[in-house]
Amino acid sequence: MSACISIILKPFGPGVMWALLIALLFLCLTCRGSTVQETVQAWKKYQEDCERKMRTDPPLSGAFCNRTFDMYVCWGDAAANSTHAEPCPSYLPWYPQVRDGLVFRRCGSDGQWVRDETDVPWRDHSQCENVDPEQEQSHHQAWILSQLRVMYSVGYGISLAALVVALCILTMLRRLCCTRNLIHCNLFVSFILRAVSLLCRDALLEQPYSAIQGEEDLTALLRERTLVGCRVAQTITQYCVAANYYWLLVEGLYLHNLLLVLSFSEEAALPRYMVLGWGAPILFVIPWVVMRQLYENTHCWERNDNRSYWWIIRSPILLAVLVNFIIFLRILRILVLKLRANQMRRSDRKYRLAKSTLTLIPLLGIHEAVFNLIPEESATGRVRYSKLGLELLLSSFHGLLVALLYCICNKEVQAELRRKLQDTFQGEHPSCAPRSLRPPSQKSPGCREPDV
Repeated sequence: MSACISIILKPFGPGVMWALLIALLFLCLTCRGSTVQETVQAWKKYQEDCERKMRTDPPLSGAFCNRTFDMYVCWGDAAANSTHAEPCPSYLPWYPQVRDGLVFRRCGSDGQWVRDETDVPWRDHSQCENVDPEQEQSHHQAWILSQLRVMYSVGYGISLAALVVALCILTMLRRLCCTRNLIHCNLFVSFILRAVSLLCRDALLEQPYSAIQGEEDLTALLRERTLVGCRVAQTITQYCVAANYYWLLVEGLYLHNLLLVLSFSEEAALPRYMVLGWGAPILFVIPWVVMRQLYENTHCWERNDNRSYWWIIRSPILLAVLVNFIIFLRILRILVLKLRANQMRRSDRKYRLAKSTLTLIPLLGIHEAVFNLIPEESATGRVRYSKLGLELLLSSFHGLLVALLYCICNKEVQAELRRKLQDTFQGEHPSCAPRSLRPPSQKSPGCREPDV
């Protein structure tokens, strides 16, 4: 069908022979909602209307290109040195889809229609072509993805601002310095790195590196450097995302050990947590880079056509999500047992359980476990885009929730911040002398054990 259409769209000279040829070519069309005979009759009526219009319309003054019918569109007089537009012809079987489209021709300064390299009058009829359903679907998918990108870019931007504020607060208030808040700070840093790396990677992907073409060595060198920079940014992004998941795992392990391990030493565990949060992602990001470089070194590494290589990164992340989910279930069990032991009223017990659960969900990233129940490869159509949209929405605002719950809206942090501001305004400067060490049983403000 497309081959027949391309033949029809070429401009023909006038004559009965060409009219018969067009009628035969229309037999190749599979018309939508109309027969071939009706389409041919519509074309003949369009031709008659065009000839009548050319006889009755008054001519333009000055230099202009003459009116004509090129067997496709009825062209009126066009002023010299201008681009002339006519509506898509009404005889096209798909005319309802291109009703608002236009066909263009150029009129030269000498009053002659501009010709192309084949010595026929130039014409742009792209707005009147039949839209391929697959192509239309592809454009629709691209539009959806572009809107999702705007959404998560806004989310990461807002989260980035909140995380920077939270990190500054925790590092500025010395009395809040403890193992728990140090882990929170590292989690905030991982969220910040994730947001910055994703936004920078998207900015690099927008650059038209694939459009840089040429045979000169300098152009090829610039293209290669652009690709290398994009792949480095992709690698850093994968590391930052993995580090963020593993610091969520560190939060879960710390809370689990604090509640269940009797002889748990926070200070001794902190170096191991640092190695797990920042070091573990290196163990699987580097092998992924090696495999991509050797066996799938295409574009900016943004596509994962070979799923086996992508599982090098995905499997450890899914493992961290699964471990955190198991920890979450164990902590919920402890909460239920403690609330029952306190012999609270049923309504109060439900309220505290719901409050504690909702607080733990963002800290441990439990929503990731829910999304991973539906594999990315099995979701299609609306389910896929609904899952992707909700997942990107929660992931982009995840850092904001963590910053609000565990710093900005935390009562202990707010009380210490008010005390700090009062001391500053009253002119009392805190001493810079080293503080004496507290006994192991004494906790610094803002660092008491979780209220479970």
